[in-house]
Amino acid sequence: MLKKVLSSVLACLLLNLAGVSPAHAKSGAEAQARFAEKVKEGISRLGTGEAARVEVKLRNNTKLKGYVSEIKADCFIVVDAKTGVATQVAYPNVKQVKGNNLSEGAKIAIGVAIILGLGVLLAIVIGRDG
Repeated sequence: MLKKVLSSVLACLLLNLAGVSPAHAKSGAEAQARFAEKVKEGISRLGTGEAARVEVKLRNNTKLKGYVSEIKADCFIVVDAKTGVATQVAYPNVKQVKGNNLSEGAKIAIGVAIILGLGVLLAIVIGRDG
């Protein structure tokens, strides 16, 4: 009985080894290019203008804070709201980006909450008078 169990386990292990495929790791350049593409998509979704507020941390640990004034194919321009200084930022130089404006879903949720709050307030006022 022990020989059957051991031979079954050994057969399963050998079948497991036959199904192994090598994993290919992505190079650092490929990962950076993919991250730069994600940054580009995020910035384009954010848009331009004073409402498109961002905080950008670059690979050299420089921090920029302001709004996106222009989006180009290979870079975007961040304008410091206080000083008015425009800085051109290439997508591959970006380490981290934080957008400070609200998404459409958040705006809708805030609007619904305000309407519901007014409805509850109105119901309370009508309940007291009636």
